Amino acid sequence: MREGSLEAPIRHPLDWQNEDFYNEEKLDAELRRQFDVCHGCRRCFNLCDSFPKLFDLIDQSPSGELDQVNSDGFLAVADACTLCDMCFMTKCPYVPPHEFNIDFPHLMLRYKAIQHHKGETSFVASQLTETDRNGKLAAMMSKVVNWATDTSNQFTRPVIEKVMHIDRRAAIPKFHSKTCVKLVGEQPVEVNRQAPAYGRKAAVYVTCFANYNNPDIGLAARNVLAKNGVETQFVYPECCGMPQLENGKLDRVAQKAESVSKALQPWIEQGYDIIALIPSCALMLKFEWPLLQPNNSAVKALGQATFDLSEYLVDIAKKEGLAQGLQPISGGVTVHIACHARAQNMGQKAADLLRLVPETTVEVVERCSGHGGSWGMMLENFEVAMKVGRPAARQIKDKATQYVASECPLAGAHLAQELEAMEVEINVSHPIELFAKAYGF
Repeated sequence: MREGSLEAPIRHPLDWQNEDFYNEEKLDAELRRQFDVCHGCRRCFNLCDSFPKLFDLIDQSPSGELDQVNSDGFLAVADACTLCDMCFMTKCPYVPPHEFNIDFPHLMLRYKAIQHHKGETSFVASQLTETDRNGKLAAMMSKVVNWATDTSNQFTRPVIEKVMHIDRRAAIPKFHSKTCVKLVGEQPVEVNRQAPAYGRKAAVYVTCFANYNNPDIGLAARNVLAKNGVETQFVYPECCGMPQLENGKLDRVAQKAESVSKALQPWIEQGYDIIALIPSCALMLKFEWPLLQPNNSAVKALGQATFDLSEYLVDIAKKEGLAQGLQPISGGVTVHIACHARAQNMGQKAADLLRLVPETTVEVVERCSGHGGSWGMMLENFEVAMKVGRPAARQIKDKATQYVASECPLAGAHLAQELEAMEVEINVSHPIELFAKAYGF
């Protein structure tokens, strides 16, 4: 056995429909097996708060080993995991195919799934994951919702904090009265027949965030793709289920995988590529869904047909070449590489995309923002989220570019808050919005 695996990490399908998956004694044995390896390595100590919590539990035990750690303490370790996958993808030398078979994020996912199975997921946390219902309701009264959730609203935010346990200082995404799908339908554009990539066609999986919270991401993507000769269809059957995954609701996620893959299957059969606008959603379609539904041919086909948005445009640039017309972005751009973009193991595609803009300085920051989906907004987590994200914000501040971009909108908003605390006021955009700006949109 070698000390650390030199081979590419692989992941095993989740055996979530097996009764043993929910057996607490077997889970505890597996927690202790993997935690003991983590204790002997500690390479992940600075990634998130899960590992310091775990190592403190061990170090403060009478023996200084795992044998005298009470299993009740493992709850705090699991609660601190945001399923970012960075320990699995970038740090751990013992992931499969190594015989130690360490997969910390999926171990924490199993813990959360058992919590959900036992009915221990909080009501508030469950309601926050219902992004489609929440988005539709908020769209009907978006001005009121956005007013009530603004961090400057000293009347409503304390109430929201008390009722929903969302820290009054945490930025909450804004909502729009019109969805991205509706706006795209109302604002048709002509596909550029002179573009080198003319003839490509893609079905854009809009994602809940782009559909309800920031349609500009979708509109920018549509404009850039049309400029480059790509015929697009914007589709949104429902949310990918990442919010439910974070709460261990594997049955709900599997249902979403089945229904969305079925809805997108006709487009794949017609030769359309599938593009996901947000990295977390691309990760779900490419990797997490096939691990939950390994025998579903539609899910497998969808995973193989899916591209991250930046990945797709960089692929066009390499294979056919981009349409002319890009103008420099003055002042330069610092690109924050989102964790779920890194977890796709495709390289720094957002930075690669913006480097295609002529005479534009592109800097890169590759550290966690600390947000972790809805996790970083919660009252009990906000301070930790700010602590985890501070090094990334500090690096962005030191780069001193005029623009900042992150493919993860929640990470971008959180970093903007971090920068504001450092007295640096700057908007954080999605890379496609800056790329569209370079094309003159």
